[in-house]
Amino acid sequence: MKEYKGKASGLLARIEEAKKILKIADLKSQAAALEKESAKEGFWDNSEDASKKMSEIADLKKQVAVWEDLETRTRDILEIIGITSDSDHTMVKDIERGLEEIETELDKAEFTMLFSGEYDKNSAILSVYAGSGGVDAQDWAEMLLKMYLKFAEKQGLKASIMSISSGDEAGIKSVTVEISGLYAYGYLRSEAGVHRLVRISPFDADKARHTSFALVDVIPEIETESSKIDEKDLKIETYRASGHGGQSVNTTDSAVRITHTPTGISATSQKERSQLQNKNAALKVLSSRLRLFEEKKARKEISEIRGEAISAEWGNQIRSYVLHPYNMVKDHRTATETSDTNRVLNGNIDEFIESYLKDSIAGK
Repeated sequence: MKEYKGKASGLLARIEEAKKILKIADLKSQAAALEKESAKEGFWDNSEDASKKMSEIADLKKQVAVWEDLETRTRDILEIIGITSDSDHTMVKDIERGLEEIETELDKAEFTMLFSGEYDKNSAILSVYAGSGGVDAQDWAEMLLKMYLKFAEKQGLKASIMSISSGDEAGIKSVTVEISGLYAYGYLRSEAGVHRLVRISPFDADKARHTSFALVDVIPEIETESSKIDEKDLKIETYRASGHGGQSVNTTDSAVRITHTPTGISATSQKERSQLQNKNAALKVLSSRLRLFEEKKARKEISEIRGEAISAEWGNQIRSYVLHPYNMVKDHRTATETSDTNRVLNGNIDEFIESYLKDSIAGK
């Protein structure tokens, strides 16, 4: 049992260290304080504010529960090890299996320690724009959209398409998606940049190889007072929603585009049937973009949060996806690569995200 005791003790030490780094005790106190506040009379008078606080409580509890569960299970196994003999083969197998499960879950939980950015815990606004490459690029943009929607689903994040512009023949010209949930921005900020696709074009009668580009833009959703924006600085346009959206999506001019005229920054929403709801959704995104713009201007660090404006074309790509003459996905920032292109396009991009975050922390 000595070997198993040593492994369990090592896992417990990792858990305790991670809890200190992540300040789990403080998070537990914050959740308790918010729960106490939620029990007060009048808490639900402002339903929007109350909903946000209830969501914050749920996120805090989720973070705490992961680490407390790992610690409890590891301590339980240590106790079992202390009363188990080497000759009890059934119990030994149970101990081995239990330690393997804890180690796997601990590896996954420690991933959150890579999220060190100011906004990493926030929800994210992800946009995909077709670049050079014509209809192939528009099809590629839709492929990326599907990849991120599948990734969000695997991570337990909620994805909602805010606006979408369909391609002329196939695919999409652009799309903006709100991805809600804990660490959504932390996961997805590594995806900002140009993505390059090489394949045999399904739209070319000669079956020639084509190279297409799409630009991915990711910003954190930042809680801010949209009411602070001067209405005189806003240009509000309504238009008929297009693309995916279900029945009746194209029957009314409910879609809204809001432009902040002093900066030229804009945001759109067409996900709701109500023009007012779309206006509020667009204002929320616009507020986040303006907040980032002001922060970048104040610090004079244009590329710190979102990256400098780049065009979706040759030479600017952060990642290449090659489907012909061989299969490979390679991230040019970290040199991480895999030949399992289908797996990546089905939303399994964790290894690219992890390598990017580790390199960022290392200062590469």
